[in-house]
Amino acid sequence: MFSSSEIDFYSICTYAAGVAGNLLAFVLFVSPIPTFRRIVRNQSTENFSGLPYIYALLNCLICLWYGLPCVTSGVILVATVNSIGAIFQLMYITIFIVHAPTVKKLRMSGLLAAVFVIFAIIIFVSLEFFSPTTHITRRTFVGYLSVASLISMFASPLFIINLVIRTRSVEFMPFYLSLSTFLMSLSFFAYGMLLHDFFIYFPNGIGTILGVIQLLLYANYSKPQRVDNRLPLLT
Repeated sequence: MFSSSEIDFYSICTYAAGVAGNLLAFVLFVSPIPTFRRIVRNQSTENFSGLPYIYALLNCLICLWYGLPCVTSGVILVATVNSIGAIFQLMYITIFIVHAPTVKKLRMSGLLAAVFVIFAIIIFVSLEFFSPTTHITRRTFVGYLSVASLISMFASPLFIINLVIRTRSVEFMPFYLSLSTFLMSLSFFAYGMLLHDFFIYFPNGIGTILGVIQLLLYANYSKPQRVDNRLPLLT
């Protein structure tokens, strides 16, 4: 049996891991701001794609639903981080639609509507066909959807990893963004492990591994330029 002090320490560690994950996720949420400042300044979306923000919004909404008490109890920090993420993604998508040419505007608006329709269907199905007492519970149904959504989001880091290996350059993989991604995944991996929640620790465990790979690649391909000692000193 655990003493009350051990239980309190365990709870504090769990809460600290979740809060750390929220703070580090916020760093990732604000990272596209320079891109959208440029879009607003130039009044054009140029060659930027809005699809990553559509995928990110759907991912945040599904994970937000998983973190709510009506689906899963005791993981409210999952709901808080994804509610903030959903607000940021919706803000970015709105800016993109406002400044996009007509064809892109219509396409992005249609995709945004599709995201809300899909999310509404998920809510309806999980509330109508799954309950805490059924064989496949509501938590299990939404949990597997959130895992699938998070794993699909890892396509972006895999693309970056492939690009770095192919070009032998870390130009398109900012160090602090990779570090924040790694630390956030690690924090939520610890949060999920402490809560014994497979649907949290499994996808974030994969994210942690990909984060380590990115940092190792950065260390390997960001060699400082060598100084040629044969060159004369300048005064």
